[in-house]
Amino acid sequence: MYLLRRSTSHATTFLLPHRRFLSVSAAAVHHDAASLFTPAPISRIDPAATSSPLLFHVHLDLSDSPELLSSYMIPGQYIQLRIPGFRKLSFLAIASPPSTAAATGEFEFLVKSVKGSTAEALCRMRKGEFVEVSQAMGKGFEIDRIGPPEKFPTVFIFATGAGISPIRSLIESGFCAERRSDVRLYYGARNLERMAYRDRFKDWESSGINIIPVLSKPDHRWSGEIGFVQAPFNRADKNFSPLETGAVLCGQRQMAEEITSILVADGVSREKILKNF
Repeated sequence: MYLLRRSTSHATTFLLPHRRFLSVSAAAVHHDAASLFTPAPISRIDPAATSSPLLFHVHLDLSDSPELLSSYMIPGQYIQLRIPGFRKLSFLAIASPPSTAAATGEFEFLVKSVKGSTAEALCRMRKGEFVEVSQAMGKGFEIDRIGPPEKFPTVFIFATGAGISPIRSLIESGFCAERRSDVRLYYGARNLERMAYRDRFKDWESSGINIIPVLSKPDHRWSGEIGFVQAPFNRADKNFSPLETGAVLCGQRQMAEEITSILVADGVSREKILKNF
């Protein structure tokens, strides 16, 4: 899930960075019993984009909580996080792949600091301070639904803003992109400086993924795609077999709805359009 914000009578949740992002399951909000939360120290917080004071890489040290580490098995899963003394909860999609989390003893997150939110308070914390986290939750991206790769050679991935967080986990976990003939990532951000994980693009491309950055408000130097991710995809070559095509979506509600409508109209099965909620 993305850093999505959702209000309930008990909590406001944050899963990727915008009000109009896809919401999480209502049932998840009920998992706030104290017994389900474990203290974990912050090991690092770094800026995630060169010109944005709002995006941060947050690392939590879970080396003393092997049960939490082992609960994370599928890219796209998320945790609930709370800060002692704060009433609100955050839902945070895990950005690091399960194998990396197991090896390092950490969960990594891409967090947008939204004013007045728990996410903002989290991004202001320091190394060694404690938060409380739940076990990994959610079904994640059910990548088996678009496998084996030989039968689904085409995969379109769409991410906007901090929705790239669980997409990073998916890409770096590996889903046989190198064995597929057409894997594209349409990644939307305000401008290039606000685009997280640019330092990972080369590795992602070497794994078989064609990255198409799409900027909504670029400066005059930008010569690439402009607007929202729906537009360049709709203009792109549609020379693919819909019965051999899958998609992965993570980001704004409008984007997800429009892309789903486009894909279904092109003949792609809804069952092959993956979301992590």
